[in-house]
Amino acid sequence: MREAQKREILNFIKNLQKANEEIRQAVDQNNYRAVQNMLSECQDFAVSLEDIIERLEGKGHMTAMYLEEYCKILFQVFGKIGEEGVTGDEVYAVLNAQIAQIENSAKEDIKAKKEVVFLPYKASMWDSLESIYLAAREDESCLTYVIPIPYFDKNPDGSLGQMHYEGNEFPGNIPITSWKEYSIAQNKPDVIYIHNPYDDCNYVTSVHPAFYCRELKKYTEQLVYVPYFVLQEIDPDNQVAIDEMKHFITTPGVIYADKVIVQSENMKKIYVNEYLKFAKANGLGGKHTDRTYQEKRILGLGSPKIDKVLRTRKEDLEIPEEWMKIIQKPDGSWKKIIFYNTSVTALLENNEKMLDKMEDVFRIFQENREQVALLWRPHPLIESTVKSMRPQLWERYEKLIEQYKKEGWGIYDDTPDMDRAVVLSDAYYGDGSSVVQIYQALEKPILIQYVG
Repeated sequence: MREAQKREILNFIKNLQKANEEIRQAVDQNNYRAVQNMLSECQDFAVSLEDIIERLEGKGHMTAMYLEEYCKILFQVFGKIGEEGVTGDEVYAVLNAQIAQIENSAKEDIKAKKEVVFLPYKASMWDSLESIYLAAREDESCLTYVIPIPYFDKNPDGSLGQMHYEGNEFPGNIPITSWKEYSIAQNKPDVIYIHNPYDDCNYVTSVHPAFYCRELKKYTEQLVYVPYFVLQEIDPDNQVAIDEMKHFITTPGVIYADKVIVQSENMKKIYVNEYLKFAKANGLGGKHTDRTYQEKRILGLGSPKIDKVLRTRKEDLEIPEEWMKIIQKPDGSWKKIIFYNTSVTALLENNEKMLDKMEDVFRIFQENREQVALLWRPHPLIESTVKSMRPQLWERYEKLIEQYKKEGWGIYDDTPDMDRAVVLSDAYYGDGSSVVQIYQALEKPILIQYVG
């Protein structure tokens, strides 16, 4: 049985208690017809509740048996109504004693499970939720569902463009439920985890509007937002650095979520402080400006992305044969593997200069390909971003990819599994990125590229 269903059953029992009070008053007023009608209605109600419990928990469940006994008591009371000396207090005491047993049994004997739903949109970002999912899957009190949701590219005018769905790209050990087969509105899961906080506020992509945070919040007791990125750690007193990242704190995901999981206690302090400023400046009252509430809502529990990469072992990786041809030297030893990361931000800021820089990087690594293997992993949103915001760059960027692949001296990684590339590589080179924080956690060398 779901926790939400158990809550409904307990509410039904509360209704029986309220009806019992009304029965007492009607007996004391000698309104016997009303008493008999209410007793009959309580019996019908109890039978229906008994059927629900047996359907969900099986025949002979303890709570159902107490309800069956309650129906017998109702019948006995029905026969005594109108007899001399029968008082409302006596009827109330008899019925209430049985209702108390029903309630206690429902609380103790019904072992409810939470229905926990994970709504990733890009397979490459699944690592931001995976460790939480794996823990929930092992918890016998949880029913877990991973439901990849579709997302759209955005056209230059802001309208929704091509739809994408990556449900078939997730790891084989993750059971996938189709977004078309599971209704959030009907199932009303107890907990929903998301990693996309933007709703319609992103210029490049949008998850399906049915899965916007404001919509999800209508159908769950707890909406939990876990960022798909890891930010560079910032001193909570460094306001200049905070001002450069605080836009992450005012997204719909942060506003609507019941819980927000961030990467550290310092980041939690920044989120809380900046959110309170934002809420006050925008006229949001109540819990939005309550520091105590926000400190309980925003939690610095760490990033699942770090969890995932720390538990991934190099010897367990499945490395494509095409990659091995580039990685291995003729004597069977391995070259040094450099993870080359190109970001959306760097391309938008530097335009043609960024493409010049990439060509120069490829030339240098190609010249040194006998000793070093380059593993190029561009940000997964570069294509949709360039097409939407810098369409004039797309033709040259696409040719750069095609040439790199055709020459075959380096690895081009556009798979969903970023962690494989991180664990496999010996060092990081490229743009500033959340990936840098992961390399820091692994204590691997990092060099940030400069676009002159």
